[in-house]
Amino acid sequence: MDLRRFFVNLHRSMALFTASLNSGSNGNCYYIGNENEAILVDAGISCRETERRMARIGLSMQKVKALFISHEHTDHIAGVRVLSKKYKLPVYITSDTLFHSRLPLDESFVRPFKAYEDIRIGNLAVVPFPKQHDASEPHSFIVRGGGVTVGVLTDIGEGCEHVIDNFRQCHAVYLETNYDEKMLMEGNYPHYLKKRISGSHGHLSNAQALELFTGHRPEFMTHVFLSHLSKDNNSPGLVQDLFEQHAGLVEVVVASRYCETPVFYISGSHRKKVVRQEVSKQVTASQISLF
Repeated sequence: MDLRRFFVNLHRSMALFTASLNSGSNGNCYYIGNENEAILVDAGISCRETERRMARIGLSMQKVKALFISHEHTDHIAGVRVLSKKYKLPVYITSDTLFHSRLPLDESFVRPFKAYEDIRIGNLAVVPFPKQHDASEPHSFIVRGGGVTVGVLTDIGEGCEHVIDNFRQCHAVYLETNYDEKMLMEGNYPHYLKKRISGSHGHLSNAQALELFTGHRPEFMTHVFLSHLSKDNNSPGLVQDLFEQHAGLVEVVVASRYCETPVFYISGSHRKKVVRQEVSKQVTASQISLF
């Protein structure tokens, strides 16, 4: 192996690759991995659609070694049973979440977990932590590998201490920006639903997420993926503009509810890079070659 290739491989081993396959109330699924193995956080779109979207951005289901489930709402579990069965994937899910999800999983693939229990998937370490949401036993996750940490922080009612502490560890983060407060309050949703969404066990608003981002982001954060946007109560352009005013060197990307993002290479460096170019024409995030 020549010296250049050695350093390229060394650099790639000290990084994580990530993409949102879908993000929104119509389905959530996030890919995080290294060169050899990966996980999916939530599987809220069908197995077939998961496969299609991964193939379009050059990802392989053969590298996926496990599914991690945040809570039992349908937009996070719709594809779990078929994916687990087809690819013989373990499903990391709390006992209460499994009970309330009513997922008919093969018991041999069920892996219960507890908060702050490190789970090793090859060279990846996945750490679940509790959050406030209107589900039986909701958790979010951070994933570590090669000295880099990627977090999936969606479906959060408020930025509690667990959320803040784990957010501060992330080089890249999927951060919920579910609704614009004015759009929600002036919209056509019934009062009870507006109250549920904006409550302490509902979802983060753009303003709440921005407060978390500006008040607690670490200096080494390179990417924020604005996630789980409401179709009716938010606008991708509005929230991206809001965050970019405060982002500095952090790259701001909106995770779409209609299609996958490119695959992003998270190295802990502020050099903005995207790994692969072969993405759907619907994807609008910037695409920059790796080398």
